[in-house]
Amino acid sequence: MALTDPKVIRRPAPRDVLELLKPITWFPPIWAFMCGVVSSGQPASGHLVQIIAGGLLAGPLVCGNSQAINDWFDRHVDAINEPNRPIPSGRIPGRWGLWIACIGTVISLAVGAALGLWVMAATVVGLAAAWAYSAPPFRLKASGWWGPMLVGLTYEGLSWFTGAAVMTSTLPPTPVLVVLVLYSLGAHGIMTLNDFKAVEGDRQTGVRSLPVVLGVRNAALLACTVMALAQVLAAIYLVQHGFMLSAAIVAAVLAVQFALMPRLIADPAGRAPWYGGTGVTLYVLGMLAAAGGLGGHW
Repeated sequence: MALTDPKVIRRPAPRDVLELLKPITWFPPIWAFMCGVVSSGQPASGHLVQIIAGGLLAGPLVCGNSQAINDWFDRHVDAINEPNRPIPSGRIPGRWGLWIACIGTVISLAVGAALGLWVMAATVVGLAAAWAYSAPPFRLKASGWWGPMLVGLTYEGLSWFTGAAVMTSTLPPTPVLVVLVLYSLGAHGIMTLNDFKAVEGDRQTGVRSLPVVLGVRNAALLACTVMALAQVLAAIYLVQHGFMLSAAIVAAVLAVQFALMPRLIADPAGRAPWYGGTGVTLYVLGMLAAAGGLGGHW
């Protein structure tokens, strides 16, 4: 094959690489990272460089890299569900998708190491989870139970952990760990709602997402239950430890979610995006309220 062959010299355009990294998905881990910063109780002044670097690590690097990994190993599914994505459309040709994922892994590890031992540990766990989620032989995304749980624990829990560790360079205290784990487990429901957009492709390719396994209505009921239970337990824990205002805010946003859930359950496939913009937003606002109490901000 001649060196002038366009298949040899072609490189993906920067805009296509950016699309591969899915910037819209960076918000949840960056939000959780900021919850970690707030829960540390440390002032932002004097830590601005660490906060910026940690936010980049949680969002564009680890989360963005996980999207590249997922798109590479999901390229056949995306050819059905989202044929215009950069890899199945050919805008990112050859094995460039895999190379981008590998390069992103190395850069993420380097930034994590620069931010300290506990941040490095969280980065290693997060990257290992990203590869195990999408790549064989594990490919945990094929399970509607393990896949959403892994994503919830990494997007919410590890990002929150990273934010707290960036500020203190130590292991976060037990109350912070308990609340971040509860909200991470509740995020299983958020990830299940996200699966509604790919039901047909999942069914055709053998991905056993909960909407495929349980049916869309039962999966929506389970997602709502998991999200609500996590918030109830978080509010109870906050009350037990004297964080009364935080507990009240968590209870208030949960009450509004309860009012919205019947509309979601009536049409899960059609209204999952709507609930993502309403109920899930309330869920993460409760996270911030809990973080503020833990950090002694009120």
